[in-house]
Amino acid sequence: MPIEHRIVQAADADSRLDRWFRRHFPQVTQGALQKLLRTGQIRVDGKRAETNTRLARGQEIRIPPLPEGPAPDTAPRERPVTEEDARALEKMILYRDDSVIALNKPHGLPVQGGPNIKKHLDGMLDALRFGHEERPRLVHRLDRDTSGVLLLARDALAAKRLAAAFRGRDAEKTYWAIVVGQPQFQGGRIDMPLARTGGPQGERTAPATGKEGVHAITEFNTVDVARRHATWLELKPLTGRTHQLRVHCAAALECPILGDGKYGGQAAHLEGLPHALHLHARSIKVPHPEGGTLEVTAPLPPHMLETFGFLGFEKPRTPQPKRRV
Repeated sequence: MPIEHRIVQAADADSRLDRWFRRHFPQVTQGALQKLLRTGQIRVDGKRAETNTRLARGQEIRIPPLPEGPAPDTAPRERPVTEEDARALEKMILYRDDSVIALNKPHGLPVQGGPNIKKHLDGMLDALRFGHEERPRLVHRLDRDTSGVLLLARDALAAKRLAAAFRGRDAEKTYWAIVVGQPQFQGGRIDMPLARTGGPQGERTAPATGKEGVHAITEFNTVDVARRHATWLELKPLTGRTHQLRVHCAAALECPILGDGKYGGQAAHLEGLPHALHLHARSIKVPHPEGGTLEVTAPLPPHMLETFGFLGFEKPRTPQPKRRV
């Protein structure tokens, strides 16, 4: 086939470039796609791109000659959504209207696929169409082991507006964490640049000095303390770096999040308490795509409720979602 140029349509807005190729050219393997990108043969609006480049409506994609024919048997296949998975997803719903779905993502469920990940939220979103022509789409992310509020856009316009809110910091995100020990200060602001290190499946985020670091800011406040052994913190990330809250707690506060062995080692565990990560996306306040403001709060996951009871923290009340017009 000759060189081709395609315009990104509304239905594909905010898709990753590799997923766009998977939909339109299923015969192209991930390895072949990466090679074409690496050599600059695939371009977006005339510029080099990466597999995770986010597409916007109206952008032009340069497509070089590609192999023809059906996808090879080695191409990755989406895991079918079972009735059990569909029911589980519906139980996660905290809020739903024509533009937005808010889920309470459980601890341990990956948001997207990756090496050795067969079951993930993004692969099951067809179960949440509820009669809509378009498939719900992710507008932000949570770590596999972080629970809490996750927003989905139900159409391309909603996705564009919500993505802009997250990029422009118009979305106010509040997390709850239980950390081991007690921070030196009751509250304050952490301003610690971060950098990604390591290779495939061994990536880590670490405090950075010099030019390799990226700006990362977190506000924190102490809600309650359990005899200096553990502290309940409210965290507000003002930037959205990978593992930002986990590294800021472990490195800046010197109080790792309970259960975070990756960044806190053995110091992140307390005898008699679950080893699961105690980090929860408690609430999101964001401009609604159709106007007004949407506020959604997620109840705590079972392992954090168990720890709250063990440490004597007061069980929190969860307000109902609301949209203020």
